[in-house]
Amino acid sequence: MSEDTMFGLPNQADAFEEIAKSDQHINVTRETRRYGKIATLVSGFDEGVDLKDVARKLKEGLACGGTIRNRIIELQGNHQKKVKPILVKVGFQEDSIDD
Repeated sequence: MSEDTMFGLPNQADAFEEIAKSDQHINVTRETRRYGKIATLVSGFDEGVDLKDVARKLKEGLACGGTIRNRIIELQGNHQKKVKPILVKVGFQEDSIDD
C-alpha cells in the first residue's frame, strides 16, 4: 500500500481496494481444454479489484502464462492448490477463497 508523502496516510484508492478485497468470494476451478490442456480459472472478483495486478502476481508466483477474460483470470496449467496462498499474500481473506 502506498502512502501520501505529505501526510504519511494511505492513498484513498489503495484503501478502497483493501476494503474490496475483504468482501470477495473467490472460486478456483480447473478446466480441461482442447488437446488435453489444463487451465486454472480464478473467478468471483468484484469491480473494486485491479485484476491486471492480481493476474500479474499470480503469473509471477506460479511461473505460468495466463489472461483475463470476462473478469475471470485464466492460468495455464494445473495450479488449483497453489493459487490460494498467493491470493492470501496479495491481501484476500483466506476463508473467502474456495479451491
